[in-house]
Amino acid sequence: MGDEIYERDIRPQVEADHQGEVVAIDVESGHWAVGDNVIDATDRLWAQHPPAHDIWCLRVGSRALYHFGGRPLRKAE
Repeated sequence: MGDEIYERDIRPQVEADHQGEVVAIDVESGHWAVGDNVIDATDRLWAQHPPAHDIWCLRVGSRALYHFGGRPLRKAE
């Protein structure tokens, strides 16, 4: 549900200026906020929309919120 909201409503607004930042989305209302990390984005969302409790987070421009390991997701050219 959070991915659908992001793709449909949020991605066009954040992709150009917020690469690598985190988006927190209240999946029930569609409210969202951007921050440097999960805590920052969630705190901003709660400040704007206090009843948010079903929150989906993702990183702008990435398939994963967190990563581990030493290999990039795509092949080097």
